[in-house]
Amino acid sequence: MIEEPSTLYAKLLGETSTIEWKALEKFFAKGELLYVDAQLDLIEAAQAVSQDDASKVGGWMASGTLNKLSDTQALDFAERDPQLWAVVVSPWILIQERA
Repeated sequence: MIEEPSTLYAKLLGETSTIEWKALEKFFAKGELLYVDAQLDLIEAAQAVSQDDASKVGGWMASGTLNKLSDTQALDFAERDPQLWAVVVSPWILIQERA
């Protein structure tokens, strides 16, 4: 079922929450985390992933604004424990660091 973009955006926004890195470590180990750069709207990225928008997702991945979380990023998060926002778009969890 494809939802209207504004309805899906609102739904995803309502499902977004802060989360600690410790709660995400097991999902990182499974390769299920996508990192969304701060210059990209987390919910817009989640919406594109949810709708299998290959054009947008591919462009963001090519530019590095959306990617699978790297080992280096995971180590950095484990050391710093920054404030992270997350939203689930099965099978992925999209995360973004907030200042």
